Amino acid sequence: MKEEISPTVIPNEIIINKIYLFRGVKVMLDSDLAELFGVENRHLKQQVRRNTERFPKNFMFELTKEENEVLRSQFVILEQGKYSKYLPFAFSEHGILQLSNVLKSKQAIDMSIKIIDVFVQLRTMVLSNTEIRLEVEKIKKKVDNQDKNIEVIFRYFDELLEQKAQPRNEIGFKISKEK
Repeated sequence: MKEEISPTVIPNEIIINKIYLFRGVKVMLDSDLAELFGVENRHLKQQVRRNTERFPKNFMFELTKEENEVLRSQFVILEQGKYSKYLPFAFSEHGILQLSNVLKSKQAIDMSIKIIDVFVQLRTMVLSNTEIRLEVEKIKKKVDNQDKNIEVIFRYFDELLEQKAQPRNEIGFKISKEK
């Protein structure tokens, strides 16, 4: 058994840095979860294999060789023993919660709650960023329309200036200068 880590000690940034995007899903890898839950990675994988019915495809999946190579290529220096010869499991938010139920340790339960909170915070940030982007797009459209209107006004000004430059025919009663 590894040394117990209190979830309150771990900053959210550390958890956020352990979240990856694979197949369009935010996931955490088995090795990172084992470290956070205070268990050995092989024990975590063993529990998952014993309880496969608790982990449908949208809760957990095994990375392909190609995905694993992409993951490994992101790390310039590979830590000794961190990457096993077996393909890693990737757990979604729901899979992490289910994993804590399978492991049944106090640290796993506490840590999974903190991880879920981080996922919720990320989702909230993404939603608020989306709202901000939509507002910026509305403003851009208004500015674009105003630019077009200003352009039309300047075009009318140019036409008016051209008309003034042309000599105008005199109209009205003319008195001849010859007498």
